[in-house]
Amino acid sequence: MAQGSRKAVVYAIFGNATVTVLKFGAAFTTHSAAMMNEAVHSLMDTLNQLFLLIGLVRGGRPADRQYAFGHGQKKYLWNLWSAIGLFSIGCGLGLAHAWHAYHQLDVVDRPTSVLVMGIEVNTIWISGIVLLIALILEGYVLMIAAREFFARMRVDGERSPFRYLITADDPTLIAVLLEDSIAVSGVIMAAAGIGLTQITGNHMWDIGFSIVIAVMLGITAFFLGMINMRYLTNIRDHAAEQAFRRLIQSHPEVDKYHDLRSVIIDDAHTVIVAEVELREEVMIASMRERIDTHERTFLQRVAEDRRNEKVLEYAETRAVIQATLERTEEIIDKLETDLKAMCPQVSHLTIEVEGIAPSSKLAESGLAVS
Repeated sequence: MAQGSRKAVVYAIFGNATVTVLKFGAAFTTHSAAMMNEAVHSLMDTLNQLFLLIGLVRGGRPADRQYAFGHGQKKYLWNLWSAIGLFSIGCGLGLAHAWHAYHQLDVVDRPTSVLVMGIEVNTIWISGIVLLIALILEGYVLMIAAREFFARMRVDGERSPFRYLITADDPTLIAVLLEDSIAVSGVIMAAAGIGLTQITGNHMWDIGFSIVIAVMLGITAFFLGMINMRYLTNIRDHAAEQAFRRLIQSHPEVDKYHDLRSVIIDDAHTVIVAEVELREEVMIASMRERIDTHERTFLQRVAEDRRNEKVLEYAETRAVIQATLERTEEIIDKLETDLKAMCPQVSHLTIEVEGIAPSSKLAESGLAVS
């Protein structure tokens, strides 16, 4: 999962870095408010995706002395900082520049043409070429992110892309997908603002679309911040808990469970804890043979002349305890193996055996002990 996200992030960084340089060049040349906001937008996208990449790298570190379950949550922290930066800088600067451009409408002399290598070129062509290049590059990056997103959605059995945007367990991929979607939308809006300004001669079109671009950044940042905050507050893994319930119902060794809890560490690590009661008839099955085997093994290490009543009693008690522990461990190991096969994200399963539930058959016969 992380590999696909990293690929999408790296492509986004290179694509947005290239587009940022082109847009700033066009913005300073044409004095377009929409183009300047698009340049700031691309710059923020590039920096934010660098944050996402840092989060993927640092979040992928294994467990150590300080982080018992790995560094996975650092990814959400870096993603949160990315969202805050996108809002405070991208949206804030965009709105500030639009405000400044509005108050400078009658002051700034906007050139209609510039000299490029001694040739006079209309500024509309400069804007158009830069926006076309941006649309191609950012569209390609969006295609890569969307392909990974829909592949994950199919694997997780989700049909609604909008619902999956909220429920997906990889906020990094969601961030890249949304930022690239806004980038492509921003290019189209900037082109519309510049084009309408060129046709009508009214620069309010240019400023208006630049405001829309900045507001889209703010809304996206708020949404991404909300998603990453959720994963930083130790939410439960409902899918893993539901799988555990199904597993308990299908396993003959376990009668019931209590106090089932889970916490998502990151998209690849979920911790589950629960209490279970084992079935009496399953625990007792083949126990006599196990006890006899352990008792014989222990007594073989004791000389015959030393096998007095006390030693025999100790051997029997020890054999009962060892056989019970072995059988319990086998049941718990099987539960853990089966649950991880159903939910690979479950990295740690802690089960406390609360007791042994009496068999209904034994209870009817009066042999069960309450």
